[in-house]
Amino acid sequence: MTIEFYGYPKCSTCRKASKWLKDNGINYIENHIVETPPTKEQLQEMHEVSGLELKKFFNTSGMKYRELGLKDKLSTMSEDEQLSILATDGMLIKRPIVFDGKKLTLGFKEERFEDVWKTS
Repeated sequence: MTIEFYGYPKCSTCRKASKWLKDNGINYIENHIVETPPTKEQLQEMHEVSGLELKKFFNTSGMKYRELGLKDKLSTMSEDEQLSILATDGMLIKRPIVFDGKKLTLGFKEERFEDVWKTS
């Protein structure tokens, strides 16, 4: 299964996650989350696999999130509307996302990467 990595090169958390994957010999395809963000359909699949609330996929500390006033709007938006808005701009998406079709990590916590991505 191919591992997809969605990150932003200037993001220090993304760089740490990428380094961890490389240091642990895990091959992946790197996707620039702004230039080639996941599609609405991919985000839907990621959301279903993750078991997380959809609001966890939003980069709540990002400028774009604040500009759009999403903090107050998300609770009244349907899941479909939330997925649509996420797919419009990679800067709205929490990063990095590492996804292989069966497992997903959102953000970077070394312990979580150890549990999910380290092969025995």
